[in-house]
Amino acid sequence: MKKKRKVRTFAGRLTWRIVLVLLIIMGLTSYWLFVLGASFAQEEEIFRHEAMVKATTENICRVVSDVYVAVRNQLPEIEESLDRPDRMMTLVERTIAQNPRIRSCGISFIEDFYPNKGRCYMPYAVRRDSNSIEVSDIGTKCEDYFREDWFLDALKAEEGYWSEPFFEKNDSTLPLVAYLHPIRDKQGRPVAVIGADISLDWLREKMKEADWKLYTQQWAGMTEKRREKEIKEWMAYSMLVSKKGTFIVHPDEKRIIHDSIGSIAKASKDTVVTVMVQRIMEGKASKNFELINDNNYSCKDFEGRDGYVFYKPIKHTGWSMVLFAPEMALDLIAYVIGGILVFFILLAVLIVWLVTRISIKRTTKPLKQLSSSANEVAKGNFDTLLPNIKHNDEIRLLRDSFEDMQHSLTKYVSELQTTTASKAAIENELKVAHDIQMAMLPKIFPPFPERKDVDIYGSLTPAKEVGGDLFDFFIIDNSLFFCIGDVSGKGVPASLVMAVTRSLFRNVATHTSEPDQIVSALNEALADGNETNMFVTLFVGILDLTSGHMRYCNAGHDAPLLIGQNVSLVPCNPNLPLGAIQGSKYSLQELTLEPQTTIFLYTDGLNEAEDIKHVQFGTERVMSLAEELLSEDKNRPAEIIERMTEAVRDFVGEAVQSDDLTMLAIKYLKSDGNQGKEA
Repeated sequence: MKKKRKVRTFAGRLTWRIVLVLLIIMGLTSYWLFVLGASFAQEEEIFRHEAMVKATTENICRVVSDVYVAVRNQLPEIEESLDRPDRMMTLVERTIAQNPRIRSCGISFIEDFYPNKGRCYMPYAVRRDSNSIEVSDIGTKCEDYFREDWFLDALKAEEGYWSEPFFEKNDSTLPLVAYLHPIRDKQGRPVAVIGADISLDWLREKMKEADWKLYTQQWAGMTEKRREKEIKEWMAYSMLVSKKGTFIVHPDEKRIIHDSIGSIAKASKDTVVTVMVQRIMEGKASKNFELINDNNYSCKDFEGRDGYVFYKPIKHTGWSMVLFAPEMALDLIAYVIGGILVFFILLAVLIVWLVTRISIKRTTKPLKQLSSSANEVAKGNFDTLLPNIKHNDEIRLLRDSFEDMQHSLTKYVSELQTTTASKAAIENELKVAHDIQMAMLPKIFPPFPERKDVDIYGSLTPAKEVGGDLFDFFIIDNSLFFCIGDVSGKGVPASLVMAVTRSLFRNVATHTSEPDQIVSALNEALADGNETNMFVTLFVGILDLTSGHMRYCNAGHDAPLLIGQNVSLVPCNPNLPLGAIQGSKYSLQELTLEPQTTIFLYTDGLNEAEDIKHVQFGTERVMSLAEELLSEDKNRPAEIIERMTEAVRDFVGEAVQSDDLTMLAIKYLKSDGNQGKEA
């Protein structure tokens, strides 16, 4: 009797064959999806880490920029107030009050700069809490700072800079970093150092916060114990190093200030680490595609873990931020994707096996339908959770349109951010240039309160942020040297020529007391290499305050007014403007001022000011207003300039100011013979 052969059902055989085919197809597909997904995920993680480094460095840059901008903004007033030592207390306190990130601020003067304040004078302000600022002179407590490197280096520096990190003297657990800037007197000599420090605790917390943000989503739902283990094994961490490589911020607080990235590189035998540290010390930044494609930038960290290093310099500080991301951190999403794919493959195989087995059992009749169904299954025509779009129809076009729009918006926002940042930088630079230009002009009136033989007042209103008008005056041996000028054009080029002209006037006037010689020297200097063809109209005068005798030379400028018993124009020869032709001759003229006579000088921004109909203010209106002031006995320099300014403002109305407006009024008073010889 033949043994009955064990018969395997058709449904069973077909089911296992389908499952096997499905398993192979899904396995191969899943493998390639895993490879591509892992590659994309790793690239995305690298971009994410790089973006975090960029965002953190920009955040730190904004804060430290606020600090050094706050210090720089105080410099002009500090240098102008060097003759008022008690004023320094107010200035350091104001610096802290205006910037909450600054912990303390102090001005360290050179030895015996203020004899009445003792050998050492160091006004110092420190923030004790959010509502309390303590101000004091700590010079007696810091007598040795004259010989300390930080003070000597800062005095020699041309500009401000950030110091190496250090510990607070009275608190060895408080790490600090300071912005130092030299202070110079009117002769350009360094006489003090201003310093403002910030706490490194804030920087450490800011960078730790950025590190945690990278993994907040991955840690959701983990226990505290599991989370600590994960952090130790694969969490990325940030470091901040100074220009010399000293650790400013490090996850191991013992290394802060006491260790540097350079010493670690020397101890390492890995040339990749050495090259990387050298690039960091040179202030270079890592690049995304180097990190992805160049294995030279993947290395082991100080604890021997494989990973990637991201680094980027922080503008204006010399610091660099370094982020180490373990290889596990970048590959985590790839492993998650692989696990999810395996899970869904097994789940899909199980579902297909159950559905196929039940379906085949129910559809064994008729055979043709079974054959047809088997063929369809063999071809892999199964429903999936995510539909396939096989044709370029309207839905595919709509999807592509949304994808293109997303790319366009991303590009537009990026360009808008770049444009906005560039515009803000230009506006800030113009503001600084305006402040510098205004600082070059006399701004304290009356300038010589101790003198009874002369009264002076002047003003300058530029048409743009910076302008080309200038005026200046000073006294040597009872002789008042003064000038007023107008550079052709407006804006930054005119302001540069204005600064050069004003400096040349001061330099030349100290060597000669002849106006025509001063003007000739200025013309030679400005005409030499004048490829831009810019010129300067200038009026230079020297008034003997004892006799009232005035010698002057006019280089193409508007004739000043004499306001005494009546109003008249100062006779002026028709000389060429400065810078027009090298070797031009300039004539000297003289006149004598009676006591109580005012000479009123101005630029063409006054008489050529236009209203909305382009009608000019005119010299006639200037003289008429001067006569009116004379009749009202309001011919003090300040009164004249204030009335002229008000009259021009009323005349032009809503019209835009088209030229710089500069006025200088000098009233000669009878000398009593007791004035100083130099001011």
